[in-house]
Amino acid sequence: MLPTPENIRDYIAAGLTCEHLDVTGDGAHFEAIIVSPEFAGKRLIARHQLVYQALGERMKDEIHALSMRTLTPDEYKALG
Repeated sequence: MLPTPENIRDYIAAGLTCEHLDVTGDGAHFEAIIVSPEFAGKRLIARHQLVYQALGERMKDEIHALSMRTLTPDEYKALG
């Protein structure tokens, strides 16, 4: 059974503090906007690693592709 965007959102939220989390996708390819205070002071690769940690083995087994935009709360607010 393919994961849903709601599944992916729940997996991320369970392992990462998020102020905003939006996931869309078709079961194989997903896009996410993730806003977390845990990203503060971290480079892009470290932010993505936090998300991959939250997803764990699901990234290898269930999720074919995940495109993500990782922002701190201040960066998200600046977008308007």
